[in-house]
Amino acid sequence: MKVMLVVFFDWQDIIPYEFVPHGQTVNKEFYVAVLKHLREAVHQKRPQLWMNQSWVLHHNNAPAHSSFLVHNFLAKNETTVVPQPPYSPDLAPADFFLFPKLKSTLKGRCFDIFDEIQKNSMKKLFAIQKEAFQKAFQSWQKCWERCVASEGNYFEGDKLE
Repeated sequence: MKVMLVVFFDWQDIIPYEFVPHGQTVNKEFYVAVLKHLREAVHQKRPQLWMNQSWVLHHNNAPAHSSFLVHNFLAKNETTVVPQPPYSPDLAPADFFLFPKLKSTLKGRCFDIFDEIQKNSMKKLFAIQKEAFQKAFQSWQKCWERCVASEGNYFEGDKLE
């Protein structure tokens, strides 16, 4: 059974999350609905950022994320988006921090029903300490600095090429 989770987080904790309904494709229309939920959650959980219009969005280059419909929605709502270079999973905190952390704790466990997967995933997700989110964002900043220093060229590990 495959389960997909859409989750947004900042340096403190999870903002919103939602499981993709079974059989649902993450297409541009679905993602716009998710972004509406994100905006509501930011407004509620981070009112100061909302009032200042100082919150920014970083997502990867998945087709649903880079669609014209999504770009229009974000522009219309004056949402600042941090660019994601192509083929750079090391620059996406969800890819190098959050999902590996969730997968490693659930790896090798068998679940009989969808609700069990959701319950266990949420338990692990909300067990992540604030310090871990802060460390992930510090790592993200270092990765961006290396990317800029290498002028966008590919590099591996800590060495710039």
